[in-house]
Amino acid sequence: MSRTSIALFNNKGGVGKTTLTYHLAHMFRRLGLTVLAVDLDPQANLTSMCLDETEIEEIWENPSELIAQGAVPSALPGTGRVRSGQTIADAVRPILEGTGDVARVEPAELQDGLWLLAGSLDLSRFEDKLSNEWFKTFAGDIAAIRTTTAFHRVMEQAAEAVHADIVLIDVGPNLGAINRSALIAADTVLMPLAADLFSLKGLSNLGPTLREWRRNWQQLVLPQVPKGFSAPRAGMRPLGYVIMQPEMRLDRPVKAYERWLERIPWVYSAAVLGEDPKELSDDRHRIATLRNYRSLMPLAHDARKPMFDLKAADGALGSTQKYVQTCYREFRALAEGVLARTEELAAE
Repeated sequence: MSRTSIALFNNKGGVGKTTLTYHLAHMFRRLGLTVLAVDLDPQANLTSMCLDETEIEEIWENPSELIAQGAVPSALPGTGRVRSGQTIADAVRPILEGTGDVARVEPAELQDGLWLLAGSLDLSRFEDKLSNEWFKTFAGDIAAIRTTTAFHRVMEQAAEAVHADIVLIDVGPNLGAINRSALIAADTVLMPLAADLFSLKGLSNLGPTLREWRRNWQQLVLPQVPKGFSAPRAGMRPLGYVIMQPEMRLDRPVKAYERWLERIPWVYSAAVLGEDPKELSDDRHRIATLRNYRSLMPLAHDARKPMFDLKAADGALGSTQKYVQTCYREFRALAEGVLARTEELAAE
C-alpha cells in the first residue's frame, strides 16, 4: 500500500481517542505494516502510554527525579530507545524562535516496525505562532506557509526515514491552531465517538470547520506554494467513526445510550459529510463499536503493552484472558475495517 496518514480526532475529549490510537498502532503492526505514531496533542498522552517515565525524562531533557531518589537505576544517555531533544516540539523550535526551519528529529523505535514521534508539553508554545500565521498564508506569505506546514514536513521526514506504511496522528480535543495544522497534514480523519450529547455537538462543530479549513487551504494557499516546496493537500477525508461504548451503570440506563446512538448516523452525514441523510438509521459510516475494556486498562498500563497482548503473567487470568481474546478480535476487525475504508477512498 502507498503511505497514508490518519488523524484520530473528536472535538469532545474523554472518548478514548489516545487509547484507540495506541491500540490501532500496535494492531496495524501485527497486520504487517510499518507504523509511525505521531503525538501532536500538547498533553502528550500518547507519549506517556508508549514510554516509561525515565525515557520521557530523557527525551524531554529533564533531570531525572526518579534516578536522584534512587527509585530507578541510571543509564547512559542514548543507550535506550530514545535520545534527548527528539520530540515534535524540538522539531518546530527553530521556527518558533525564528532561528531556522524545522529540525530533523528521530522517531523512537518502540518495537520492530513500530515507531513513535514523541510529543511534549512544550508544544503548546507553538499555538500562538500558528494562530498568527494562518491568515498570512492566504496572501502567499512564505514564512507563514513554512510555519503552517511544519508538522507536515516533520512527519514526512520521519515517515520516510522509517519507511512507514501508515502514519497515525493523535491530536487534542479542540479546534485550535495546533490541531488545524495537524489535520491539514492528514489524508484522512477517523472519529472516535461516545453516544452522548457532547459527541454529537462535537460532530456538529467539527464537520463545517474541516470543510472550511480544506477549502481555504486548497483554494487560497496551495496555488501560492512555491514550486518544489512540500505542502500538504489538506485531504482530511472522513474515514468514518468508531463508537466507544460507555461503562453501563444504574444511573446511566441503556435507553439513554441507545437514544444518542440512533442520532449519530444522521448528525455524521449532515455535519461531517455535508450530505442530506437518506435515513436516520443509515450507519454505513460506522466502522466499529468497541466495548468498554476499562477492567483491562490497569493491567495493560502496568505491563506497558496493548490490552489484547496481555498474558497470564500480566495478571490476565481465567475469564479475563477470554476478555483479552475478545479485545484482540475487536481491534483486529477495526484495523482491517479502517484499512478497507482507506483503500476505498484511495480508489475513488
